[in-house]
Amino acid sequence: MGKGRASTVVPIAGEVEGDSRPSSRLRKWGTEARLSSAADGIEAFLADRGFERMPWLAVAMLTGIGLWFILPGPGEWLIAIGLCGVMAGLSLVRLEGDRHALLRNAATGLALMLAAGIVLVWARSTLIGAQPISGPRVAVVEAIVLEREEQPARERVRLIVATRDPLDQIPIRARLNVPAEMDDPALVAGSKFRAKIRLTPPQRAAVPGGYDFAQSAWFDGLAASGSVLEPPIVTGLAGGASGWRSELAAHVRQQVGQYGGAASAAIAATLITGDRGAIPEADAQAMRDSGLAHMLSISGLHVGAIVAIAWLLVVRVGALFPWLALRVRLPLAAAGSGALAGIGYTLMTGAALPTVRACLAALLVVAALSLGRQALSLRLIALAAMTVMLFWPEAVIGPSFQLSFAAVTAIVAFHNSRLVEWLKEQRGEGQLARWAHAGLLLFLTGLIVEAALSPLVLFHFQRSSLYGSLANVVAIPLMTAVTLPALTAGLVFDLLGVGAPLWWLSAKSLDLTLGIAHTTSSLPGSVLQLPQVSLVAALACVAGAFWLALWSGRFRLWGLLPLSIGVSALFLARPADLLIEQSGRNAAMLSDDGELYLLRTSTSFAADAMVEAMGKTPKDGEPFSEFPEWPGARCNGDFCQLQAQGRTLLVAQRPVDVPYGPLVAACARADIVISSRRLPADCRPSMLKADGSLLSRRGGLAVDLESGSYRAVRPEGDSHGW
Repeated sequence: MGKGRASTVVPIAGEVEGDSRPSSRLRKWGTEARLSSAADGIEAFLADRGFERMPWLAVAMLTGIGLWFILPGPGEWLIAIGLCGVMAGLSLVRLEGDRHALLRNAATGLALMLAAGIVLVWARSTLIGAQPISGPRVAVVEAIVLEREEQPARERVRLIVATRDPLDQIPIRARLNVPAEMDDPALVAGSKFRAKIRLTPPQRAAVPGGYDFAQSAWFDGLAASGSVLEPPIVTGLAGGASGWRSELAAHVRQQVGQYGGAASAAIAATLITGDRGAIPEADAQAMRDSGLAHMLSISGLHVGAIVAIAWLLVVRVGALFPWLALRVRLPLAAAGSGALAGIGYTLMTGAALPTVRACLAALLVVAALSLGRQALSLRLIALAAMTVMLFWPEAVIGPSFQLSFAAVTAIVAFHNSRLVEWLKEQRGEGQLARWAHAGLLLFLTGLIVEAALSPLVLFHFQRSSLYGSLANVVAIPLMTAVTLPALTAGLVFDLLGVGAPLWWLSAKSLDLTLGIAHTTSSLPGSVLQLPQVSLVAALACVAGAFWLALWSGRFRLWGLLPLSIGVSALFLARPADLLIEQSGRNAAMLSDDGELYLLRTSTSFAADAMVEAMGKTPKDGEPFSEFPEWPGARCNGDFCQLQAQGRTLLVAQRPVDVPYGPLVAACARADIVISSRRLPADCRPSMLKADGSLLSRRGGLAVDLESGSYRAVRPEGDSHGW
């Protein structure tokens, strides 16, 4: 062919004219184009949405901490941290420039905060985790009292002591129960004593989903718990740091008790010193069933009320003196007074962790007010939560943290909603109309808070009040406007000997609060009780609630989808067919007609935990049935054989020696064998051998008889310190 002759190039498959690049590059370009288009869409969405960034960062940090507890060990923790790093790195590399700035910042920030949550709780667990003692101990030891808690309602005193492990002779902190008849008033903080005690490692949850004292003890620095077996002998005193709190609690109980009931006096002492040990169990249960239990735990309500009282007192009194108001910035003076009052109240009530968290949050609110900022906002709540998680990341999985921050988040989100704006527009000008509007808002706020807290309450306690919003409409204003001011003023005026009228007012207001609690809790259907709620259902409810609270406009309604799934799962929850307590000495099972049977009906923490997990309530004076009463049960005093859902259970009623041959033969005929002792290897039931060996490694079990599966307190491969 000549130079002037045009040549025709026929495109091959996957190429176009003028482009010799392979088809794979075009497919890659197409993928990149789609990713870029998706990134553009997300960027536009974020730009159009007026949302707070800090709350989402707090949620990511909270999620990271939660993941550390869910994932089994260091390998999985490192993988999660690495994935977060990869996400952050890809966001920085692939989303350069200003075109996708919001998306880049969001992806990077969320990934880094999630990783920070994992690292924070891992570091804290490593630094402060207390290794539990290796086994039970009975010995005479010398100890120093670190804390003393009066518990007259339980006829005992609880001590936190520093001593040595009788076996390994290493320093440990332990929690001891001292029966009232063995107590010595000289056992105050700083005192030294010698006594014969029994120590055991902190107990894991009795059944899956139950309260795990071992986990709490790990982060509290407690290596053991136990009781005093003989009256302690005080050998020295190094000070009485907590004696004044005990004396103050006794003084408050005496003063209020002159004008009100014993329960009112006990609650008054709780509000002033944080000492809950004198509250009768019947009254405490009534407070729980009426939705007023939050008043018995010194938290945001109490600290906020004290701070508000100090703030208003300084502002109102200062405004009465023009020369003072012109020379002193009253908001700053009020902020300082409120901060000092909050800190003082926190110290006076024992500076328990929930109170310290509430105090930190109140101080942030005071700081915002002194700077002329909005007192409560989602950003401020997120900042408070992140501050708490920075110092106490383990608090995230506890009900105190969850309920307090869920309540205040629900309140702020609700009052920022269009419904509240519309209600404000409808408010009349008259005094009566204003009071009616305030009452309606308070009632609606109570409903929102109850709805927000109910999934968490059911997850942790299996019981929730249905009329709590009605009780709180009266009880919260009564507590904040009457009870707390009267109690604090009573202490002040007692210095002048004229505090009697204030103690009378305190007693009557607390009597009224208790009356509201008992009336509400006794109403038909006042308490919703469910069996153990799954973690997945609770997380679905939390995810939906966060979505509703943190977005605005119609887009927030998408949160109703996971919320509805979670709520449905709550009400569809069914109890385990069989629960086996961690020691193997007790078990619980439901019959076809819903009647609960226990291996042993003796009162114990494990038995109570199983009853709650089954969604049952103990009947006054009517104990639950025992396994030998199970329809068709065959028992000989040593073992019981039961039939349930086509399964054969062989249950050891007591740990006795049984001849090897008959035991192996009985195991072969059974699907499940339960024993507190270790059974021989030749004992091979077809489904599950829940003997001392398995239970000591995995803890209590929840068994599904139909599928043959089970859940354990300690998942397989779990390597958390406790």
